[in-house]
Amino acid sequence: QVQLVESGGGLVQAGGSLRLSCAASGGTFSIYAMGWFRQPPGKERDFVGYISSLGGSTYYADSVKGRFAISRDRAKNTVYLQMNSLKPEDTAVYYCAAKKGISSRYYRRDEYDYWGQGTQVTVSS
Repeated sequence: QVQLVESGGGLVQAGGSLRLSCAASGGTFSIYAMGWFRQPPGKERDFVGYISSLGGSTYYADSVKGRFAISRDRAKNTVYLQMNSLKPEDTAVYYCAAKKGISSRYYRRDEYDYWGQGTQVTVSS
């Protein structure tokens, strides 16, 4: 059983930056691909980005491409989401998730086996 704990959320002005962390425990971190999703108030949880188990591949939603970057530190069992040039529409609860294996459907919520509790990001205009 893998436990995921996100941190790093908060309130930031538009144009600012935040770095979210997702610490994993209880499993072999290196076998899991990791995803980030977000859920704005009153909306569905949507895909933000993905990083493969060894970190060699990353994919992003069009809405964040060029502004957000995912990385992972295998020694620390942690995945990061660096968010730059934040916009008010980036306001959401951000979740990390873990999945075994390789799949072209990395953008689908139901592909993931484990989820964190989420961290709130609020971007003021």
